[in-house]
Amino acid sequence: MFSKACEYAIKAAIYVAKQSLRNELVNVKQVAASVDAPLAFTAKILQRMNREKILESSRGKMGGFVFNEEKQKGTTIYDIVILFDGPGVFTECGLGLHRCSALNPCPVHDDFKIVREKLQIMTQKFSFFDLAVRTESGLAWLR
Repeated sequence: MFSKACEYAIKAAIYVAKQSLRNELVNVKQVAASVDAPLAFTAKILQRMNREKILESSRGKMGGFVFNEEKQKGTTIYDIVILFDGPGVFTECGLGLHRCSALNPCPVHDDFKIVREKLQIMTQKFSFFDLAVRTESGLAWLR
């Protein structure tokens, strides 16, 4: 359902949030390795989240990225999906038809509408703080 960029961004945000719980800055190489993503692609993703004030960064030899706790608690997967894939994930036709609507439905319109609505609720349900705590405690994994 999500683009590769969006999937990598979600995983990267969880990883940075988890490391931030330990008060650790992480560099692009660490994030790329942890989410199994290409280095240059990961750098662009992290820079975009930094520009949007989701992550913070510091430059230099000891620099890296951090996801402060306040931001973690106020940011959800939904926010990342909107940033990287746009709202169409939650509104557009499941078959990609341009004229699909309740009045002119595609063959999967009604069922796909339910899936989209549930997906939107799920992505808004948990903050990155919640997701970081789950991975830090061993209740969930990124790999």
